[in-house]
Amino acid sequence: MASFSVVNNIGSVNAQSKLYETNIGLSRTLARLSSGLRINQSGDDAAGLAVANKFRSDVAILNVGVRNANDGLSALQIADGALDNISRLLDRAATLATQSATGTTTAASRTVLQEEFASILSEIDREAGIASLTTATSYSVYISNDGSNGTVNVSFGAATASTLGISSATIATSAGASSAITSLQAAITALGSVQGSVGAAQNRLSFAVSIAQSQIVNKTAAQSRIRDANIAEESANLTRFNILTQSGLASLSQANQTTSSVLSLLR
Repeated sequence: MASFSVVNNIGSVNAQSKLYETNIGLSRTLARLSSGLRINQSGDDAAGLAVANKFRSDVAILNVGVRNANDGLSALQIADGALDNISRLLDRAATLATQSATGTTTAASRTVLQEEFASILSEIDREAGIASLTTATSYSVYISNDGSNGTVNVSFGAATASTLGISSATIATSAGASSAITSLQAAITALGSVQGSVGAAQNRLSFAVSIAQSQIVNKTAAQSRIRDANIAEESANLTRFNILTQSGLASLSQANQTTSSVLSLLR
C-alpha cells in the first residue's frame, strides 16, 4: 500500500542514488576518452594494470637491448673491417716471402723485400690496435630480461703479428723466406678462425635484434589491449550516461514535486 509522507521522500532518495551512480560512470567515461586509456587508476583494473605494467617494463628493456645489440654489431663491424685488411696484408707478406725464397733473388733485392715485409708486420700490429684486436675479446650483450637466454656471448681471438705467429718472421734470406711462407700460411688459417668467430657473432646479434623487435611489437600490442580504451565503446557509453543524467535529473525534479503535492491534502 502506498504511503504519503512529507518527512522522507523515498522517490527523491532513489533518484539521487541512481544519479550518483550515473555521474560516476560519466566521469570514468570522460577520463577514458580524454586520456585514451581504459585504466587511469589502479581501481579501474588492478590485475590488468599489473600485467600491463610488466609488458611496459619488458618493452623498455627490449628497446635498450636492441640498442645494445646494435652497438655490439658496430664494434664487430670495426673488427671485421680491420681483419679483412689484415688478411690482405698477409697476402702481400706471402707474396714478398715467395719472391724472396727463390734462388734467383739477389741479396740487395731481399733487403728491399725485407724492409717492406717488416713494415707489413708493423701495420698489422697498428691496425689490430685500432680495432682492439691486440688481445682475445670476450663479452656479453644484454638484450632482454630472460636470464641466460637474454644475453648473447661474443668472443674472438687477437690478430697481432705475435698472436698470428709471424712477429719473428724474416725474409732477409732464402731459408728465412721459406720458413716465413709456412708461418704465413698458418697465420692466414688462424686469422680465418678469428674472422669466422666475428662473423658468427655478427649473424647472431642480427638475429637477436630481429626477435627483440618482434617482441617489442607483440608486447606493445598486448599492453595496448589491456590498458588502452575502446573509443567506440566509450563514445557509446558517453551518449548513454548523458541520457541517463538528463532522465535522472528529470526524475529527481518530479520526485521533489511529489512532496509538494502531498501538502494539498491539508488544504
